[in-house]
Amino acid sequence: MPAASPEVLIELARRITARADEPWPLADLAAEVGLSPSAFQRRFTRLVGLSPKALQDAARLGRLKAALKSGSRVTDAILEAGFGSPSRVYGEAQRALGMTPSAYREGAPGECIYWALRETRLGPLAMAATARGVCFAQFVDGEAAASAQLSCEFPKAQRLRSPADRRDGGDAATAGAVAALDAWIAALDAHLGSLRPLPAIPLDLRGTAFQQRVWRFLQGIPLGETRSYAEVAAGIGAARASRAVGSACGANPVAVLVPCHRVLRGDGGLGGYRWGQERKAALLAAEAAGR
Repeated sequence: MPAASPEVLIELARRITARADEPWPLADLAAEVGLSPSAFQRRFTRLVGLSPKALQDAARLGRLKAALKSGSRVTDAILEAGFGSPSRVYGEAQRALGMTPSAYREGAPGECIYWALRETRLGPLAMAATARGVCFAQFVDGEAAASAQLSCEFPKAQRLRSPADRRDGGDAATAGAVAALDAWIAALDAHLGSLRPLPAIPLDLRGTAFQQRVWRFLQGIPLGETRSYAEVAAGIGAARASRAVGSACGANPVAVLVPCHRVLRGDGGLGGYRWGQERKAALLAAEAAGR
C-alpha cells in the first residue's frame, strides 16, 4: 500500500482520534508517509475534512465533554482530555461549549434558555434561545417532548417558557427578555406557512469544528436548490467525507434555519432527515414551487 494512500491517511486519522491526549507533531506525521509537512497537511485535510491539529482538538473536546458530563472535576477532565494545561483550554472550550467548562459540567446552571412552541404547517415546532441566539429549533411531538429534549442538553439551566405560551402571560420583565424569541419563531412560522423569505436569525450553534463547517456551508445553499452529500463534502474541502457530512446534517440542532433538508443522496433520493422524510419532501416541494 502506498505510504500516503487514502487508507493510510484514514488510519492515521483514527490513531490521532483514539490517542488525542498524545503529541502529534506535523513533521513526524508527514515523515511517516514520506511527504513534506505542507504536502501532508494539504492531502490529509482534503481527505479527512480537518487538519491533523483540528481533528485532535475536536477529539479532545469530545473527551472533555464526556468527562464533564460524567461528573469529573474540571481540572481532571481537562488533563484527561489531553489539553495539558487548564490555562490553555478555557478560551477554546468556552467558544465550543458556549460556556465555561465548569458551567458545562454543572449542566449550565444560571444560563437562561427561553423557549416557545408553535403549531406550524409541518407540525409543532419548538424554538429556544440563549442570550447569543437560537440554540434549538426542532419539530417535536408536543410540549412534553420539547421540554425533555431541552432538559437533556441543559439539565441545570433555567428554562423559561415564553410568556406568549403561558396562561398567565408572564411579568413585564420576562416579556421584554423574550420579545426577540417570539419575533424569531413567528418569522420562521410565517416562512413555513406562507413562503416568505427565510428570516435572518442569530444562531448559537454548538458542535465540533467539522460540524460547524458543514452547517455554515448549508446556510449558503440558495433557496430552491439542493446539493448532494458528496457536493457538500467537496464544498468544504473534504471530498471523501460524505458520510461525515451526513452525520453533521443529522446532528443539526436547528431545523430549517440550517437547511439540512436541502442535502440529498447522490442519486437524487431524499436521504435521511431527523424530523422525518415527509417533512423533508414537503419543504423541498414548497421551495421548488414557490421560490
